Amino acid sequence: MAFAALGDELSCSICLNLYTEPVSLRCGHNFCRDCIVTSLDTQEGSGVYSCPECREEYVERPTLEKNRKLCNIVENFRSTQQKEEKSEILCTYCVDSPVGAVKTCLHCETSMCDKHLTAHNKAVEHVLVEPTSSFSNKKCSIHKKLLEYYCSEDAVCLCVSCCLVGEHKGHEVELLEEALGKKKKKEKVNVLENMITKRKIAEKEIHNLQEHKRKTQEKADDEKKRVTDLYEEIRRQLEVQEQRVLSEISRQVEEVSQSVNDLLKQLEIQKDELCRKIGHVEKLCNMTDNDPISVLQDHKSDMEEVLQDQKSDTGDQNVEESYVCDLDDFMISLVLHRSITDLITNMQLQTKFNTQDATNLLLDIKTASNLVALSDDLRTALHSETYTFRPSLPQRFTEYPQVMSVESFSHGRHYWEVEVGGCGGWDVGVCYPSIKRCGEQSGFGCNKKSWCFCTTEDKPVSLEELRSQPVYPEPPVQRLGIYLDYEGGRLSYYQLSDPIRHLHTFRATFTEPLHAAFYIDDGAWAKVASPVFSIKP
Repeated sequence: MAFAALGDELSCSICLNLYTEPVSLRCGHNFCRDCIVTSLDTQEGSGVYSCPECREEYVERPTLEKNRKLCNIVENFRSTQQKEEKSEILCTYCVDSPVGAVKTCLHCETSMCDKHLTAHNKAVEHVLVEPTSSFSNKKCSIHKKLLEYYCSEDAVCLCVSCCLVGEHKGHEVELLEEALGKKKKKEKVNVLENMITKRKIAEKEIHNLQEHKRKTQEKADDEKKRVTDLYEEIRRQLEVQEQRVLSEISRQVEEVSQSVNDLLKQLEIQKDELCRKIGHVEKLCNMTDNDPISVLQDHKSDMEEVLQDQKSDTGDQNVEESYVCDLDDFMISLVLHRSITDLITNMQLQTKFNTQDATNLLLDIKTASNLVALSDDLRTALHSETYTFRPSLPQRFTEYPQVMSVESFSHGRHYWEVEVGGCGGWDVGVCYPSIKRCGEQSGFGCNKKSWCFCTTEDKPVSLEELRSQPVYPEPPVQRLGIYLDYEGGRLSYYQLSDPIRHLHTFRATFTEPLHAAFYIDDGAWAKVASPVFSIKP
């Protein structure tokens, strides 16, 4: 009996079955979610909603709160009940020798075997059902009579007395079987329509994803071909430039060789002449004539000629040695440098970075906060330890240490790099020119007019609300690559480390020109480290 009483407490007062997804109203009464939703739907348009049990009224449709504790209790009770119902229900009258029941009479609340069923009362009020031990949810909790009708107005099951007297008197009611048939049909239609709609949505999403996958693969194939062709061209041009440098080395070797050969020929001639003269001198020295006066006078001119040639040969040898050249290693390095430079220039023109359209990104001193110091070249911003008294301008940020760029982007795709450092926090992003310059809404990332990426740990950051993204990567960020696709609504950040890492991508529909934006906290600095490159489609 205690088990049956607990079942009554855990039954919905609308469907009289155990709670399914029990929810609570503000008045404290619980119902199955589907039951109370149906009941509230029937009250649409009446101007007021009421609890089916206590009739407490609500001006607005009441919020349904899931009763988790009750849900757990019902689940435990249901599992226990199922275990009990799985055990065989016995005939109430077969006491001495238990026999399994074949029917249960809801009116008598008894179960019968075939023998006792034959003798059972055949009156209309004696309703026979499949064997069960649960009777409470089949009868009216007020009149203790069998539930036979359904009130569509209040979405509850009724007995005959509920239809004739009480608060349901005069309501439109119908037999349970008819109501069940209509509900099944309605639910079937609603569920089918809902499921068909969901199926169509799923099919569309599947098609879109498959199409996206196909396009991604096609794009990847095109990119692979482009990269392969590019590196093939690099290899070809490397070979060309290599031959260019090697040719210069060969030219210099040939020039040195020719110079050496010319000198060798001269030296060979000089050597032969010297040999001749040496022979002549030796001949003079070996003469055995006994008349020295005759030798000295007759060969005086020969000796003077030998001595003069000796002096002349020494001078010529020094001159010839000074004309010997060597490899010009500086010129080889210069040719190598120019070759690599030309190669890099050619490669840049073949990638998506259009260096011809590169522009410098300068910081706008008119927007710089008095707590932000700028370098002379207007490319570096750092937090100033002293307050700078700049002219009061409507463009200047006054609430936070911020600055924005002079240049803006209203179309196309662009890429630039930023170096960051110091011991303080920094924010790097983009903003609209219409952003406020004072007050809390002027902070980059704190409004719908800016998109910001930061490493500020003591700043409350929410991607959805503040439109900024904190990051604490290892190793810390030192150089950022920023890619902006204006029409595509994309702003991506890359950590330029080894390897390059994608940090975050914002998605938005841009409606105004975008300026580069910098927030510099105490001890931090940021520098525009590259020109802005326009990206080819």
